[in-house]
Amino acid sequence: MSIKGKAEELLAGIRQLSGEPFKIMEVCGSHTVAIAKSGIRELLPESVQLVSGPGCPVCVTDNSDIDRFLSLAQTPGVIVATFGDMLRVPGSKTSLQAVRAEGADVRVVYSTLDALEISRQNPDKEVVFLGVGFETTIPTVAVSVEIAEREHLSNYSILSMHKLVPPVLELLVTDPEVGLDGFINPGHVCSVLGTAPFEFIAGKYQKPSVVAGFEALDILEAIWMLLRQRQEKRAAVEIQYSRVVKPEGSPKAAEYISRYFEPVDAVWRGIGRVPQSGLRLKAQYRLFDAEMKFDLPKPKSVNTPGCLCGEILKGRRHPFNCRLFGKACTPLQPVGPCMVSSEGSCAAYYRYSQRRGMSAV
Repeated sequence: MSIKGKAEELLAGIRQLSGEPFKIMEVCGSHTVAIAKSGIRELLPESVQLVSGPGCPVCVTDNSDIDRFLSLAQTPGVIVATFGDMLRVPGSKTSLQAVRAEGADVRVVYSTLDALEISRQNPDKEVVFLGVGFETTIPTVAVSVEIAEREHLSNYSILSMHKLVPPVLELLVTDPEVGLDGFINPGHVCSVLGTAPFEFIAGKYQKPSVVAGFEALDILEAIWMLLRQRQEKRAAVEIQYSRVVKPEGSPKAAEYISRYFEPVDAVWRGIGRVPQSGLRLKAQYRLFDAEMKFDLPKPKSVNTPGCLCGEILKGRRHPFNCRLFGKACTPLQPVGPCMVSSEGSCAAYYRYSQRRGMSAV
């Protein structure tokens, strides 16, 4: 069957199973982009609603943490290594891109291996890798600590602002204002963790969820599977993305995370403090912990006036509900992180959905 034929078959199945309103959160930012790019929202019955979740690590990094990054970047003798999507994310007053233009040594890297190489080449400087990401990228950061310890790279450290997905989902599944009926779980995260950490969604809260891939057909099939669970009056964690995700995940990657890191409370932009949703290096690896090496400030979180990014990350609002969207806030001049990151909801809506003439949702 052709791709078009399969899509039409899945859409017909979705329409047949639709009826009572059913609100689904796609957790991952990559899903949000795929949904917007392929126009899936416009194809669904009105009763089936998709809302975006906090699945963009750049977007959920609180501006108080960005301010700590900026403090490091402006510290003499420090080289900050970061992924490129962090450069333009605004803190309370400025960004890494702005302070780099003023002379701070901020370098874009494509992996932690690049950051380690910078450490080797600059033994007289402190090199700090900004650890921003979910379970998908955390194992690579753990490996970098392993290598740094083996090579005695005492000038290498990480500032861990990593986030864990399951704890924040438990917060959202109980939010009556969001009123979620089901979840499209993040395929990449589940490829590391497996499905066990997400079983609480079905077991404790009786909500169906499906681990989905990132093609349009993957997402349509996941929506159909969620509706089928509702029709059959059951709740389970099902895997649509079976070509990549196994129930047990990647035990080796998960073992690296647990070997080097331990859970801590973390602040999510727009959501607030979520218990045990962040990670810090364990005590025996504190030599590589920038938190311990430097006297970093602990600034307060400051809301950007008019920006609804926090409400969008919680699934309570859509980008079109924000009065700044497409006017004061665009990808070239972003006000909030949801417009900065390529996986941000606002960036996805701006690039794809508004071209189809969508108005406020």
